[in-house]
Amino acid sequence: MNNFFEYFKIAFDNLKRQKMRTFLTVFAMGIGIASLVIMITASENFKKSIMSQLDIYNPNSINVEVRIPGKSGESSVSGVNITTFKNSDVDAIKKVDNVQDVYSYVTAQAVIKYNSEKETVMVFGYGAEAGEIEKMDFESGGFYTRDDEGSLSSVVVLGKKIKEILLGDNEAVGEIVYIGGKPYRVAGVMKTKGGGFGIDMDKIIYIPSKVVQKKILGTDYVIGVMATVIDSNKINQTKDDIKALMRERHEIEGEGKDDFEVMTMEEARTMVDTVLSGVTFLLMALIGISLIVAGVGITNIMYVTVVERTFEIGLRMAIGAEKKDILWQFIAEALVLTFLGGILGLIAGAGVCYLIYYLAVVFGFTWTPDIPLWTFGFSIVFSGLVGLFFGVYPAKKASNLNPIEAIRRE
Repeated sequence: MNNFFEYFKIAFDNLKRQKMRTFLTVFAMGIGIASLVIMITASENFKKSIMSQLDIYNPNSINVEVRIPGKSGESSVSGVNITTFKNSDVDAIKKVDNVQDVYSYVTAQAVIKYNSEKETVMVFGYGAEAGEIEKMDFESGGFYTRDDEGSLSSVVVLGKKIKEILLGDNEAVGEIVYIGGKPYRVAGVMKTKGGGFGIDMDKIIYIPSKVVQKKILGTDYVIGVMATVIDSNKINQTKDDIKALMRERHEIEGEGKDDFEVMTMEEARTMVDTVLSGVTFLLMALIGISLIVAGVGITNIMYVTVVERTFEIGLRMAIGAEKKDILWQFIAEALVLTFLGGILGLIAGAGVCYLIYYLAVVFGFTWTPDIPLWTFGFSIVFSGLVGLFFGVYPAKKASNLNPIEAIRRE
């Protein structure tokens, strides 16, 4: 058989004789490939979603946030209320060389009411400078001003869904809503933002941080600040200056005792990317195990096939078939099984990805059904490699049979 494609024609003919066995083998391979497609797509979309949330922050900004001393990353959001980051610290950070704008932030929960409609919401107490530092898009109105915050004016910016719940299609800007039983003037309404960091960003409200402190929480501390720098080339030096300032003000000596954490946006992006890449690698390793199991199944099926067709192999070799012909015939069968499994997996995986997309839309989550193009090539090539790797042993076993002994076994 000089024609390479003849091997695959014979492989198809042989596999059609055992339809159920072929289907089960292809199905097992398809599940593994489908899982791979779904995992890669979900990982890429999740990473894109997280990175887009970080994109709202100025790339030349520095975040300073409270944390449990000695436990990086654990702050008040972990259930421990840390009260050491005072308003006076915020004012001191504003005076650090190379710092341009600074806004502090706190969070709270409150009931917002308009006429007979009311809703429990997450309150983001953001300094007025947030409107200049972050990328914010408004459906109507705008963010509150520094004068609003300085005079402790009761103003609020509504998320898209909150506005719809309370006011429907009516104009919101200038209307009075009640938060915690106190009147607040609506300064603006945000455009749809979707979910971010596990929060529906369309169901939050923004109030000046000092107003939240005085009128809702009754405190004088914050959970963090965001600062932008004048010269981006000196951002790391500015970060070190802020860290030194905070240690001095909080009388902290030695590493590992900080009750705060300082991080540039570039460091935050790198950290998130590293974590997500690590999770993706772990999931790919787990799916790889399932594909290996499918590959072992292919080896087993092919080995059984060789045993069942021993007489046929011996007869073909007796009438002139060479070892390489027998070898490539069985390798072709293994490749056909895995390629079919790869195609089935791609179709099933793409279908599930689009199903996830439609469910996400129904439940109000931001998700895209985009499947990276390289996933298709990778899946097919990977399927072929699995077939080649796990098909070689039984193929060699078949090609090394002695034709006379093979005929006698029948």
